[in-house]
Amino acid sequence: MARTARCPSCGAPVEFRSVASILAVCDYCRSTLVRHGEDLENLGRMAELLEDRSPVQRGAEGLWRGRRFAVIGRIQLRWEQGLWNEWHLLFDDGKSGWLSEAGGECVVSEPRWQADTLPAFADLKVGQRHVVDGTAFTVTNLLSARCVAGEGELPFAVGAGYELPAADLRDPAGRFATFDYSDGPAKPLLFVGESVAFGSLGWNNLREAVPLPEPTLRARAFDCPKCGAPLQVSHERVASVGCGSCGAVLDTADERVRVIAEGSFKLKVEPLLELGSRGKLRGEDLEVIGFMRRRMQADGVNYHWSEYLLLGPENRLAWLTEYQGHWNLARVLDRSVLAVVGTVRMGKEEFRHFASYTAHVDYVIGEFPWRVRLDEQAEVADYVSPPRMLSRETTPEEETWTLAEYLPPEEIRTAFKPRFTVRDPAGVYANQPNPHEETHRRVCRRFWMFLLAALAIHALLLLGGSGGTLLTQSLLFDPLDDEPRTSREFEIRDAGARIEVTHEAVLENSWLGLGLTLVNKDTGEAWQASREIAYYVGWDEGERWTEGSRSDSVVFAGLPAGRYMLAEDADMEEGRGPVSTRLKVAKAGPRWSSLAILLAVLAAFPLYTRVRRGGFEVRRWAESDHPIVTASDGSDDDGDDD
Repeated sequence: MARTARCPSCGAPVEFRSVASILAVCDYCRSTLVRHGEDLENLGRMAELLEDRSPVQRGAEGLWRGRRFAVIGRIQLRWEQGLWNEWHLLFDDGKSGWLSEAGGECVVSEPRWQADTLPAFADLKVGQRHVVDGTAFTVTNLLSARCVAGEGELPFAVGAGYELPAADLRDPAGRFATFDYSDGPAKPLLFVGESVAFGSLGWNNLREAVPLPEPTLRARAFDCPKCGAPLQVSHERVASVGCGSCGAVLDTADERVRVIAEGSFKLKVEPLLELGSRGKLRGEDLEVIGFMRRRMQADGVNYHWSEYLLLGPENRLAWLTEYQGHWNLARVLDRSVLAVVGTVRMGKEEFRHFASYTAHVDYVIGEFPWRVRLDEQAEVADYVSPPRMLSRETTPEEETWTLAEYLPPEEIRTAFKPRFTVRDPAGVYANQPNPHEETHRRVCRRFWMFLLAALAIHALLLLGGSGGTLLTQSLLFDPLDDEPRTSREFEIRDAGARIEVTHEAVLENSWLGLGLTLVNKDTGEAWQASREIAYYVGWDEGERWTEGSRSDSVVFAGLPAGRYMLAEDADMEEGRGPVSTRLKVAKAGPRWSSLAILLAVLAAFPLYTRVRRGGFEVRRWAESDHPIVTASDGSDDDGDDD
C-alpha cells in the first residue's frame, strides 16, 4: 500500500509506493528526502534531470517474464562515454528491480543475494570469468559513474555527485549481471537480469510526447562550436557527434555542446553513404547516422576501412563496414562468447581465428552513442565462419562481441542508392563466401550419385553374369605326354559374348604353362591365349610364406554364337609328376577395370572443383595470421628452414 508524507521543504505530498524505498525526490522543489520511519530528512536539492527524450516516465507500466511492473523512480548517471538512465521498477509481488537504458540497449535486472564474496572492484579485469547464480559470467565492462540527477522513489540514499563504481558481466545465453560498489568496496551489491528489446516489455503509459522510438527523431539541432556548421542529433542516446565540416568531435550528452577532439582537414574522408540516407536492408528500414574511418597497421603498412552507424526500428543500432568493396552488416551481441585457442563456438557454429590487431579511429562525422575519441584504440580479434564473422573488441574498460554477415555490393546499391559508385570487391575478404563452395558441393553430390549408380549397375551385371557355367572338366597334364588336351564341346548362344576360362591346378613349389586355343567348331575360327600358373610355399625363420596362386583366369570377348571347344598345350618343370587341373568355362561378368576407369573419370570433377575451392581459401588465409602453406610456397624458400 502506498504511503504519503509531506515534503518538509515545500509541504507538497511525497508518495512512497514501495516498502523498499527509503528515498524520494520531491516533484515540486526537487528536495532529496530520506525516510526514517514516519519522518523525512531533507538532504538538499537534487539537480534537474537532463532531457534525454527517453519514452519511459514514472508511472509507465510493463511486463517482464510474466510479471507486471511500474516505474516509480530513476537516477541519471554519467561516465566518460556518455549518459544513461536507471529506472527503479516496482513489481506486482512487491519486489523491486531496475531498467537500464544505455548505449541503445535495455537491461532489466533484480537484486540477488550472493553466498560467495564478490571480488573487489580493483581486482576485476575485462575478460575475467566469475560464477554468479551457478552460471559462469564474463566481465565485459568496468566503469566509474557519477549520479547526475534523480526523481521519484529509490531504494537507497543518493544525490548528485553520488559515485557508482560497477562491473557489467554477461554469459553466453544472454543473461546480464552487475557488481555494484556504490555502497563501498566492503559491501558490493549483485544484480542479475537480461538484455531485452524495448518493445517486448508491453508498455503502457509511456510519455505522450515521445512514443515508442521511431527510426528517426529530428529533435535537436545546433551549430558546431568549432566552425559554426549546422548539425543535428537524430537518436536520443547520442553522446557525441563528428562535424563533417571541420572534423571536430563534439560532446552532446547535455545541452552544452563542447569540443572533445579536434579533427584535421588532411584526414577528411567522403563517405560512400551520405549521412541521413535511408534504405531497406535485409527487410529492415535503416538510416545512416554516423561514419567512422578506422585503420590498423601490419608490417609497417596502414590498412583503412569505413564503418557506418545505422539506426533501425525501436532505436536498434547496427553497423555497416566496408573495406576495398567488401561490405558487412554487423550488430553488437548482448552476450559473451567463449573463446578457446584458435576457435570460438556460438551455438553449433564454429569460428576460426583469422587475425588480431590494434584498431585506431582516424576520422568521425555524424552521431555516436558514446564519446568517440580520435585515435581511440581497441584490441580486435576476428574469427570467421564464412559468410559470418565474430569480432571481439577489447579495451581496459570494456569487451564487446560483434557478429557480422557478408553482403554483396549489389545489396548496398539497391538499399541505399548512393550517389557515389559502390565498387566491386577487390581481393578476398576474411568472411567472403567461397564462390566455388556451392559448385564443389553440387559436384560432390552428383559424384556420389553417379558412383552409387555405377556400383549398382556393376553389381547387377555381376549377378547377371554369374551362374552361367558352360563347362566344367578335369584335365591331367603329364610331362611325359606332350599331346594337347581337348575339352568337351560347349555352346555359346549369344552373339558378342564374353566367356571366362578358369584353371585350378593341384601343384606346390612348381609351375604350369598353358597355351589355350578356343575354336569355333561351326566356323573354324580360333582365339589363342597363354597363361602360367605358379605356386610356391616355404618357411623363413619360423614363419610360413607363400607366393603365386593355384588358379588363373582369362577372358575371351566378342565371340559369335556357336559350338566351341578348347585345346590346351602344357609346359611343365622337368622332373615333376603329372599335374591335375580343373577347367571351368563360364559367362564373364563386367570388367573391374572398366569400373575403375569410370570411377577415375568421375573423381576428376570433384577433384577439379576442390582445387578451385582450395585456391580461393589459400588467397583468403594469406591475409590472416595463419596463412596456408602450399608446396609452391616451400619451393620459394631457397632451402632456408626456421
